[in-house]
Amino acid sequence: MSDDGNVLSNLDLGPPVPNGEDTSPSAGVISQYVKDLSVENPNAPQCYQWQDPPQIDIQFNIAARPVNEDSTEVQEVELKIVLNARSLQGTAYIVDLTYAGLIGMRNLAPEQMHAFTYAEAPRILFPFARRVLADAVRDAGFPPLMLEPIDFNGLYLQQLAAQAEQQDEAGEAPVGNA
Repeated sequence: MSDDGNVLSNLDLGPPVPNGEDTSPSAGVISQYVKDLSVENPNAPQCYQWQDPPQIDIQFNIAARPVNEDSTEVQEVELKIVLNARSLQGTAYIVDLTYAGLIGMRNLAPEQMHAFTYAEAPRILFPFARRVLADAVRDAGFPPLMLEPIDFNGLYLQQLAAQAEQQDEAGEAPVGNA
């Protein structure tokens, strides 16, 4: 990423097309929203008396699908986060959030679209999802839980490397998309 925050600024875009058609690569968030939010506090009010701090289990999943079947230019990217807080006495709370964004991309190579969809888009959406989670935990009667930033690009690269290794072990030819 460049200093001005533009992920694609290091591409050689060339001069504008004479007919006015925009052929420059671009990608960005069109809209973002809470798609699903569930907060469970199964042991209230007893859990507020528990002395043991809960152990927090956090699960992440990233999913994407084209909004229009005929085009991949607009994708809905979902960042699903499940928090489960348990102590020796039982479950304190469970928060299940699906935070989504409509991501627009055009004039990008397929591997760039894939990387933006599964690494950059979740990085952009995460701070907003983190705030929703903190508010949900606080509204359930607990201190807000502020998740640490996540290196989605690093996780994406690890996943690509693991898939390439599996393909090598299976004797398959590597594929450009993960």
